[in-house]
Order: sequence, then C-alpha cells, then structure tokens
Amino acid sequence: MQHNSSKNILVLGAGLSSSSLIRYLLEQSSEHNWKIKVVDRDIALVQQKLKGHENGEALEFNAILSEERKPEIDKADLVISMLPARFHYEVALDCIELKTNLITPSYISAEMRSLDQKAKDAGIVIMNEIGVDPGLDHMSAMKIIHGVQNKGGEVTSFKSFCGGLVAPESDNNPWNYKFTWNPRNVVLAGQGGAASFIQNGEYKYIPYNRLFGRLHTMSVEGFGDFVGYANRDSLSYRATYGLDDIPTIFRGTLRRPGYCEAWNVFIELGMTDDSYEMNIHKSITPRSFLNAFLPYHPTKTVEEKFKEFLREDRIHLYDRFEWLGIFKDEPLIEFERPTPAQALQQILVHKLSLSDGDKDMLVMIHEFEYTLNGSKYQITSHMVNIGEDQVYTSMSNTVGLPAGICAKMILTGKLQTTGVTLPVQPEVYNPILEELESFDIRFIESEVKA
Repeated sequence: MQHNSSKNILVLGAGLSSSSLIRYLLEQSSEHNWKIKVVDRDIALVQQKLKGHENGEALEFNAILSEERKPEIDKADLVISMLPARFHYEVALDCIELKTNLITPSYISAEMRSLDQKAKDAGIVIMNEIGVDPGLDHMSAMKIIHGVQNKGGEVTSFKSFCGGLVAPESDNNPWNYKFTWNPRNVVLAGQGGAASFIQNGEYKYIPYNRLFGRLHTMSVEGFGDFVGYANRDSLSYRATYGLDDIPTIFRGTLRRPGYCEAWNVFIELGMTDDSYEMNIHKSITPRSFLNAFLPYHPTKTVEEKFKEFLREDRIHLYDRFEWLGIFKDEPLIEFERPTPAQALQQILVHKLSLSDGDKDMLVMIHEFEYTLNGSKYQITSHMVNIGEDQVYTSMSNTVGLPAGICAKMILTGKLQTTGVTLPVQPEVYNPILEELESFDIRFIESEVKA
C-alpha cells in the first residue's frame, strides 16, 4: 500500500474513554490522510465527539454483533476496540479473518493470548494493554527496568500504584474522592479472591476483609499524601515484566489518607456485597438501608447504633458518613430488590459524582530497588496528570492518547510487530512516552543510593 493512500480507522465505542482518542485521531488525520469512522449505538454521542470534522464519520450499529461490524472491519486498516473487555476476543477473530490490525486498551485474556499464532499468520498486530492501567504503567516501568538491566543491574523490588482521583482544586468533600470512572467497579473493588503478591521472597495474601486495612503510605511533592491498597493479582506481572525471580513485586490502587479506613466500615457492615438481593421494594432510604445492617434495638437511634458499630477508635470517621447522607430518611434508592452493593452505589453516586467544572486527576507511582556492583539503589518515578474538563478527563487522556499514538505508529509503518502483544518493548514504549510528554503526561524520576 502506498503511504499517500488514504487509511481507514474504525473506532468501536464512543464512551467516556474514547473522547481523547477520537480528538487525537482527528487532529492527526489531515496530515496522514486518515478517515476515522466511529460507531456507537448512540449516534448523537458520536456526532458530539466528531464535532463535524471533515475526516470523521459517525456510524450507528451494534458493534457487539459480528454481522454488523464485519463489513466495516473489512474496509478498515486498523480497528480500535473501546468496547467492554469481554467483547475484544470476538472482534479479534473478525480482525484475523479480515487481516485488519487491532488495538484494545484492556488486559490480554487467556483466549486472546491463544490467538497469537493466528494473528502472526494473518500478518497483523493485536496490541493490547495500551491505555493507562494497563498501559502507561507497563511502558514507564519497562523503560526503567530495561535501563537498569542495560547497565548490568538487577531489579530486586518493584512496587507500582495507580489511582483515578479528583484534582486538588475540585477536592471539596471529606472522602477526598469523586467517581472518575465506573462507580460499580469502585464499589466492588477487591472482591473475588485475595490480593496476592511477593515480598522478600515470601508469598503474601490479603483477604478482602483485610484489604483496606493494610496500606502503603507515600507522598508526591506538590500533591501531598496518598495511601495504596493491594490489587488482586501482582504475581502475574513477573512474567509481563520479565522479572520471574524478583523477590518483591506489588501493585496497588491509590486513594487519599482516611478513605480506606472509612471504606472498611462499609465492608464490615456488609454493604459492598453483590451476591444477594435485599427483600426491599421501592423507596428504600439511606437510613433504612443502613439500619438493615445494624442490630435491632427497641429504643436506640440509627445514629447511636452506628456509633457503637464504629467503636471509639474510629469515631473520627463519623462525619464522613453523616456528610454522605447515610442517615437521611428520603427515598433515594431506585432499584426493586437491590443487592447491597447496588444500593450503596446509588447513595455514593448521589454525593461523590463530579460536579460541573470539576476536574479529575490520575496519579501513578513506581518504586524500584536494584543492585549494581554490590551497591543498592532506589528509583522512584511518578506521574500526576490533571484533566482538562469533564469530556477530556485525565482518565480519557491517559487511556486514549497512548492508543492513538500507537495507531499512528502502526499506520505509518513505524511499528512492524505482529501477533498478540503489549507495549513492553523499547520500539513501542519509547516513541509513545516521548510524544505523551507534549500532552503533559510525563514521569518524574529520582534515584538515590540506598
């Protein structure tokens, strides 16, 4: 194919995380002679994001159905799937059959990995994990790991933390938190198995009921203090990073101090459980929901019972719950027979959503230890990015821009890899990290001798 001929990019899904990706592709489209087709079941949403750009085309069909998307995949040089992760495999099968390159920002599933040889035979690349987490975390970490290995050092400890938070100028509530992503994922965080990691050669497991009590504390200059709780699975990253024998590897999620201690109260009460429906019909109030998890008492108020549940050592958290409106007796929960987690989510969304003009913030912190010629060294690397507004959020920028830059590399022939892969090689991560700096997404590193 000649380089001056037009290339077609098909973006599946125009949701929250697609905004910055679409904007980037459109900005690059004239120079590279691209046509960008974006499909969603909500065509108004697509039109809003394309803003009438001459190189954009809005399509309306159900991208989850193979027979509807295949004719468009056939016309495309590259597909970027922003669909929910469970649909990427089906899309990949179509892309292999039609010999069309594919990018997804999601984790490589086992079934996706099994397509590696088929993708190579088709001569296409299926690039996964090229968002923020996964994505930016891999790229920024591998750059440091390769740097240490290239000078003969050995990485002995790697801890990595990432969190989607609210920007300091929009942080005006006692939880120091607002939803910048899917609230359901926040409510269910940490469930479904113990967190597993390795520390100084010992395997460690933290069950869900202990997860938010065992925290790492750290701070970033100019942005204050953070705490990190363990992600579910740190151990599989040894293979991803080529650190199979590393004595310590740990991945976690960042929050502001105090958040996890308060969140633990919801877990202890049983309010984050999603495994059963409550026998409650419409017009359940936050107060009656809370009371359902507190013991019966003929005379004590809900407030008194809740204070007893908190205990003396946690009574300082009481104001956070009062601020959430958990004692209010007005109908708020709209589900018929909600699970506890669904009811809790509605209470939280009511108070912890971004308001007009609010900005989000993405924070990533890596901590490395390595040995070289008998000496020990520590490297810390951090990235703090604040969103532009509620469309081009930090979350949208840090997910969409790496995918967009990777798309450019594939379509201009700078990236020749084939098969099912992720961005852990220098020829992938170096150009992406470099271009991201022009969007103020940059890692600041410091190194000290231990």
